Amino acid sequence: MRAFSLLFVVLAAFCWGLSGGIGGVLTGDGWDPVMVSFYRGAVGWVLVLAWLVLQPSGSGLGSPRLWFWSIIAGLGVSGNFAFYFISIAEGSVAVAATLMYCAPVFIYLVSFALRVEYPTPFKWVSIILVMGGVVLLTGVYDIDASDISLLAISAGLASGMSYALFIFGFKYAAPHGSPQAILVIAFAVLALILVLLADREQAVAVLSTSSWPLFLVLGVIGAGLSFILYILGLRYAAPAMASIAAMVEPVTASLFGVVWLDERMSALQLVGMGLILATVTALTLQSKIRVTRVLRLRSRRRERQ
Repeated sequence: MRAFSLLFVVLAAFCWGLSGGIGGVLTGDGWDPVMVSFYRGAVGWVLVLAWLVLQPSGSGLGSPRLWFWSIIAGLGVSGNFAFYFISIAEGSVAVAATLMYCAPVFIYLVSFALRVEYPTPFKWVSIILVMGGVVLLTGVYDIDASDISLLAISAGLASGMSYALFIFGFKYAAPHGSPQAILVIAFAVLALILVLLADREQAVAVLSTSSWPLFLVLGVIGAGLSFILYILGLRYAAPAMASIAAMVEPVTASLFGVVWLDERMSALQLVGMGLILATVTALTLQSKIRVTRVLRLRSRRRERQ
């Protein structure tokens, strides 16, 4: 398992990238983005539920704190899926995936406000660089000439914010139960929220349409298999390597959009995308290296005592 840990992380990121492309195909065919998000989460819920049934020990389902933080994670993942596909439908897969990749920046800003993290010159420079990358990627400096609508930009950024909320919820739920239990609750919350917001006529029509295999694949690789692989991979993969491997997601999604959906990007957009990916990866890498050092120091102090 240890030898395949990094491969699992890469495969998970690859699956998430493909899910963005598949979502682009489905929304391009006229399917409601929220309804597409519902099926992605619902199918994923079935898979993580099976995982929980196979490995029920230490689930923590009797812990109120597990339920509270898992519900928070569910609110985050429901917003992440829905806003992501709305951004794709209104803009492009590449832009939506890259904007969602800005999630660590939102995590830092919230952490600054909550005093969980303290700002440093490196962090502020990184945040400014990411904001500059967003400007270049979306073309907001010349919105009249931009092919990307404000709704697409807003939804893409909201997707990243929602993903940050999911990470916070998952992080605080983790000490109280197993990952599979957290995901079962989170995806159940997602399904309940999105089924109320989705186009119900389309939701029923999916079951009798020729597109249903694509919905099934989206749920399997985009919410079930990918999350399982990612969690298994993080158990043994070095945090630094895992953060770099996560870049596979926006790159895969962007390539899917260019090759399959015939999306095109200008030179400035490519520069903006590169700036965001490089800066966010460096920011995440620096944070995880620092956390690893702190944990090692604490471990050594305990051994001396």
